[in-house]
Amino acid sequence: MNIIIRNLDRKVTEEDLHIMMSKYGTVSSCNLVMDEHTGISKGFGFAEMPIEKEWKAAIKGLDGKVIGKSKIRVKTTKARAPSV
Repeated sequence: MNIIIRNLDRKVTEEDLHIMMSKYGTVSSCNLVMDEHTGISKGFGFAEMPIEKEWKAAIKGLDGKVIGKSKIRVKTTKARAPSV
């Protein structure tokens, strides 16, 4: 499942994000979205976790938690229907 993590403190690194998510299980991939001009985090990222009980535990355990100076929001992403 693809998970979005929002409202991340700008000092959180991709490694920090991976470690945070992997406490709940297997993380297939993890990335922060960076500003292409400044190289600074835009404050959100994505993680892919393949095992349902693990990604559900990660969302339950992390949503609303304060990381750094920010209260993060964690939820699954919703796939959009292709435009016709």
